[in-house]
Amino acid sequence: MTTNADGPQTRPRRRTPAGAAVLREDVTEAIRAAVFEELASVGYARMSIEGIARRAGVGKTAVYRRWRSKLHLVLDVVSAIAVQGLPAPETGSLEGDLRVLYEVTSRALRHPVASQIIPDLQAEAARNPDIAEAMQKTLREGQEGVAVKILAAAARRGEISAGAHDELALDIISGPLYWRSVVIRSPKLPKGYLGALARATAGALKAL
Repeated sequence: MTTNADGPQTRPRRRTPAGAAVLREDVTEAIRAAVFEELASVGYARMSIEGIARRAGVGKTAVYRRWRSKLHLVLDVVSAIAVQGLPAPETGSLEGDLRVLYEVTSRALRHPVASQIIPDLQAEAARNPDIAEAMQKTLREGQEGVAVKILAAAARRGEISAGAHDELALDIISGPLYWRSVVIRSPKLPKGYLGALARATAGALKAL
């Protein structure tokens, strides 16, 4: 019988090279799910590696093999919320691309767990500069990665100026929906809101 990074195995396996940990993906996903549940239940300040491990049904060492600290673990979850890796929409128009982006982002921000986690982390960020810096980088990079591609495609089509790839354009794209969904925390978007927002945003970008 051999042992990997997360526990004993019943079948013999080829020895792993020294220094390389074998991390089971099912354990990793169980830990991520436990982070969502723990954050929603007790909040970031009271969340602990022990509590996460208990929810995931693993030992603390399994958590620490994957993440150095509670902060790094939470940021991994935030990255998933922040539309990381979302392919840029390809509808053929700036307004259409923005509409798709807003629909996906809105669903992510309105997820029952995410709607509890993000405000809690924002409150913690006001007290902890490390969390503030990491959240800003994680959330902004996730959204901007897609927004920059949308702007580049619109410029190639001649819908906007090629010089519109600046901070103002990115703020115009990302600001309104985050304001309503995260800051105001409106329980429900008005009918037609996302379509109207896409039209207004496209008009603003064309005016830059």
